[in-house]
Amino acid sequence: MARFKMVNGEKIQLTSEEETIKDEQEINFQNNAFPKALAELRLQRNNLLSVTDWWGASDNTMSAEQTKYRQDLRDITNGLTTLEEVEAVEFPTKPS
Repeated sequence: MARFKMVNGEKIQLTSEEETIKDEQEINFQNNAFPKALAELRLQRNNLLSVTDWWGASDNTMSAEQTKYRQDLRDITNGLTTLEEVEAVEFPTKPS
């Protein structure tokens, strides 16, 4: 399927060299989408964990719900192998 670009308001078909470059860019984007999404998920998870780090202070005892919440956060990336799985992740609800 031919691809086009706009030059000075005129629709021009991409050259074979431009097509090759565009194909490589799309493949690179697709190949990097999963690692980037997983890294973003881990960043969000780490932020949620850091907010509750004080629960584990030596002068505090975590409840079973708090312990489970933190473990669920740590396990949230286990077994994820596709971009779709990463995008479907729902974070556990923080106990009160």
